Amino acid sequence: MLRSLLIYLSKAAWARSLVTRWKFAWRAASRFVAGETLEDAIRVIQALNARGIFATLDHLGEHTTTPDESRQAVSAILRAIDAIQDSGVRANVSIKLTQIGLHLGEELCAENLRTILEYAKLKGNFVRVDMEDSPWVDMTLDLYRQMVDCCLNNTGVVIQSYLYRSEQDVRGLAARGARIRLCKGAYKEPADVAYPKKSDVDANYDRLAQIMMEASMTSGATPLSPDGRLPPPPAFATHDPKRIAFAKTYAQKVGLPKNAIEFQMLFGIRRDLQEQTAQEGYPVRVYVPYGTEWYPYTVRRLAERPANVWFFVSNFFRK
Repeated sequence: MLRSLLIYLSKAAWARSLVTRWKFAWRAASRFVAGETLEDAIRVIQALNARGIFATLDHLGEHTTTPDESRQAVSAILRAIDAIQDSGVRANVSIKLTQIGLHLGEELCAENLRTILEYAKLKGNFVRVDMEDSPWVDMTLDLYRQMVDCCLNNTGVVIQSYLYRSEQDVRGLAARGARIRLCKGAYKEPADVAYPKKSDVDANYDRLAQIMMEASMTSGATPLSPDGRLPPPPAFATHDPKRIAFAKTYAQKVGLPKNAIEFQMLFGIRRDLQEQTAQEGYPVRVYVPYGTEWYPYTVRRLAERPANVWFFVSNFFRK
């Protein structure tokens, strides 16, 4: 019930207008968002790198409303790629296709996506195409597949374990050598599209993790690149210790080296788990969001974990 309410609020314009006027709101949001500027985000990544942790940099924003807005988003992403190059941080970038015009038309989005991927390739960097809620899955995967002929090695995609369709998607993508980030899913989906029970989502997560690791072994167990920018093909985005433990155990069982899998976590959540996993010798990458469009992202983080709601509410009473 609470999760459904928060996901609704993440999309509600009236709630955004109200909450972003509260002085404490940014203080609470800053637990999960690196800052409003690119410079803020680079400083956060430098601190992560100093702890042996990699990053994926995300300029927040989604559902642009005009072609000009989509191209402005592209420019911001290209600046992020330049900032990584200029600063020398060990990071890559993540993008959302609705941010670069997906709902304005696939042709516009494809043009913008190709611009980003070709620029990243020129700079020796990697772009992760994030997955959004279920109405966008087919279009996202179609556009990803259009790009792999030119940019297979420097782009990847996200699959969500709460969707029934994900096993078929993972098998098809893994067979092509795709770099896949596996997450559970952060959107409210109908029961005919996604598993309603957490136990089923978790079981599917482990099943998909097995498929990804077996495919990686078959294709040669590509490791993390030395500069930390190109991730190995299987990447597991979770803060769930049981899912992490399962992936480690299964990797050992099939002989997949530690540097041929990657664990990904969110900025501001389970720093202890991030450091523990990195100290064990596994690549760990933290998702570092920045920008002024922090409201919907923050509310989705609250929806994922009740403890995050308490953190937000407690800030309300701080002076």
